[in-house]
Parts: sequence; structure tokens; C-alpha cells
Amino acid sequence: MKSNFLGNEPTIELYINEGKAKERLDKFLTQQLPSVTRSKIQKLIEAGEVTVDGEAVKSNHLVRPGERLVIHFPRSPKQSVEGENIPLSIVYEDEHLLVVNKPAGMVVHPAFGNMAGTLVNALIFHCQKLSSVGGETRPGLIHRLDKDTSGLLVVAKDDVTHVALARQLAERLIKREYRSIVWGHFRDKRGTIEAAMARHHRERTRMVIDPDGKHAVTHYEVLREYDLLSLLRLNLETGRTHQIRVHMSSIGHPVFADAVYGGRSKQLAGLNHSRTELGLRWLKTYTRHMLHAKTLAFFHPMRRETVSFDSPLPDDMQAFLIELEANCTET
Repeated sequence: MKSNFLGNEPTIELYINEGKAKERLDKFLTQQLPSVTRSKIQKLIEAGEVTVDGEAVKSNHLVRPGERLVIHFPRSPKQSVEGENIPLSIVYEDEHLLVVNKPAGMVVHPAFGNMAGTLVNALIFHCQKLSSVGGETRPGLIHRLDKDTSGLLVVAKDDVTHVALARQLAERLIKREYRSIVWGHFRDKRGTIEAAMARHHRERTRMVIDPDGKHAVTHYEVLREYDLLSLLRLNLETGRTHQIRVHMSSIGHPVFADAVYGGRSKQLAGLNHSRTELGLRWLKTYTRHMLHAKTLAFFHPMRRETVSFDSPLPDDMQAFLIELEANCTET
């Protein structure tokens, strides 16, 4: 899809290429703007903020090749989420965006039953102004990390920057590299997992491999093997919810300590007594899933240049790797 930004307003236009299959407008825009929820997009459509060839349409309009879509994001008058004086690890900041290093254990944005203590609460206090494209509870967020995943996130301060970065994310132009400690050893030391994903039909907070779900691609490389475990470099080609965790579990190598996707004690089945004791000791000491968003690179929409950032492994992962190395030496 070709896209242009209109002046300095938070407005984007899309041109549908030839060969594009018919698809519902709300579904199409959700895929093109992954930082914006489907409900937010539907509200924009209902409010007449989305036009097709100059005409307001309904959410069920089927987009066709040759159409011109214009999406306008009206500015939110104020944030409904309260700012909180929570320490932030800021890797980079300017007047348009900032890159933060999120610690494990911090929820990214408020949700029902958890409206305080999140990264968004901290960002609102620090920045005073964030983009409104993502809605009242997700201001500035281009992408997200799970609560127990540590690492880098880019946050937009204004709507124009947000839309530009969201387009890069949709077009897979934002580079995201992770490190993870996973169970087991690999026959192929590098590879690609391509498996579509969807929400579990009953447990809506979980994701599953589903051929009818959204396309998802993860690339991995084994950096080091230890007793029972491996250290991986992972690159996301797509950015689905829980993607790395689900993909690694699907090939029998779940992320260490991942209670949702089989990364805890079930991995100890069939091991001898000494290895079982070793695994239990590690699980007791290192309780969060071992996944870190280490590298982030994107084209800065206002500086007009590519910027890249790197985050060292957090203390718990470094300590775990030191212990794993020592165990290798001992054996």
C-alpha cells in the first residue's frame, strides 16, 4: 500500500494497490496501523474520520484496488489516565519521541483492574504530552511488551510522529532484536518459524497457533548452549501478541520460566534426579520468563535518518547466564 502524510495534521492517506483482495475496512486498517485498536478504528469510521475516495463509509466497506483512504486522528483534549512519578530508564528523547528501557514486571498500559503503576502512567507524568492516536489508555504507544518482558520501546509525543512510526511498524521497517533463554538444544542452529496466530477461543488472554489467524514470522539463531538450555538471538518480522513465546513453545523450546506457554516445571519431566534438582533451583531463583528486547532501530520521521538503540541484558538475565556458564565449566 502506498501512503502519504497530509501536511502537519495527524492524517494519513493510503492508496490500495492493484491485486489487493477485498477486505473489510476496519480489519484492513487494524492491520495497517497495528498500534491502533480495532475498536478505536471503528469509532473513527463511525465519526466520519475515515473516507474512501472522499466519502464516509461504514466499517464493513470492502476496500478495493485503486481506492484512496484518508484517516484523520482528532486530537484528544486531555489524558484520562493519571500521571505518576515512577522512575523511567530513558535511552533517548527529543521533542517528537522517546525510547525507554522497560523493566521486567512493569505493565505497559492501563487496563481494567490495573489503572495505575504502568509505563503509560510514568510517561504521562514525565512527558506531559503524548500522541493521542492510540487512545486514552495507550497514548504514545507504537508497540508493546509483555509485563515480564524487559527492553526497548519507542513512544511518540505527537500524532504525526505516531502515525509515521506506526506505518513503519506495519510495513516491517522497524528492526526489533531480542535475547531469550529457552529450554532445550536445537538441531538447526538458526531458522525461521512461520506460523499464523490467533487468540485462544476460551482463554482470551492466551494466543495459539492457528492457520486461520494472523501471519507471524520469527527468525532465531542459537548463540550459546548450556546444560538443558540455550541462549537465542531473535528477530521479529511481524509483531503479534506473545509472538516469540508462542512460536518457541510451538517448536518444543518454550522460553524459560514462561508459565503460560509451558516454560516451567513441565520441562523437567523425564530428567534424572540431579538435572531435575538443577532445573527446579533455576526456576525458583529466576521466576520471570527470560525474554529481553535488546535492539531497536527505525527511521526517525522528523530527523529524517535511521536511529538505532541497544539495551544491555538486565541484571537477572546476566546473573542467570553467569550461573549457566559456571555450571557448564563444572560439568
